[in-house]
Amino acid sequence: MSPTSNDVIGNEQLNKSEQRPYKRVLLKLSGEVLVGDGAFGIDTDTINRLAAELIEVQQSGIELAIVIGGGNIFRGMSGTASGMDRASADYMGMLATMMNSIALQDAIERQGATVRVISALHIKEIAEPYIRRRAVRHLEKGRILVFAAGTGNPYFTTDTAASLRAMEIQADAVLKGTKVDGVYTADPKIDPSAQRYDTLTFTEALSKRLGVMDATAMSLCRDNHMPIVVFDVTTPGQMLKAISGEVVGTLVQES
Repeated sequence: MSPTSNDVIGNEQLNKSEQRPYKRVLLKLSGEVLVGDGAFGIDTDTINRLAAELIEVQQSGIELAIVIGGGNIFRGMSGTASGMDRASADYMGMLATMMNSIALQDAIERQGATVRVISALHIKEIAEPYIRRRAVRHLEKGRILVFAAGTGNPYFTTDTAASLRAMEIQADAVLKGTKVDGVYTADPKIDPSAQRYDTLTFTEALSKRLGVMDATAMSLCRDNHMPIVVFDVTTPGQMLKAISGEVVGTLVQES
């Protein structure tokens, strides 16, 4: 019996799915990428473009969760440097991530996709509380997840929150979207001779202090065999390429 057109389409989709190295990913977005060409805040065109790319990733069959920073609004470390109590500054930073998460949720919903904001701080009027099994169920139902408020604890960065949530939802990889197209031997904006790494081990990244993520986040990924891909999220199309397993940016993993 010859296959029907539906069978052929189904087989093609299955083959595409089998070719993808990742089924479920945790995308860590720097808050600064939302600024666009501005100095601070949220640029409407930028967040709408990011939302469209996130939807494209989700529609390709990837289960997608996101942790977004708040540095475009407030950074806990900068508040501490100005003399604020560290815990108070970090809680303000968590609220900044909540603002970014709601803005991203709105941009995604306006383009027709289903998204849930899950917060480590209990703000039930605007976000669901973090419950691991509920979060996983949202992913299984094809919803985009945005994890807000970091871990809910001061003294922990959103990098650490991204690594922690990736372990909890059993993601296949952490993808870190920044304004730079990978990890370099030095700051390429300052040192024109800086070279980009295609691959790194966690040990190399930590010993050379390359700033991929903070040491706690890196150690967590290393100890749990969670690869990290660092790529330029400001370039259209790079996100889907990175998640699809194309050679984009820098891959950090144990050899």
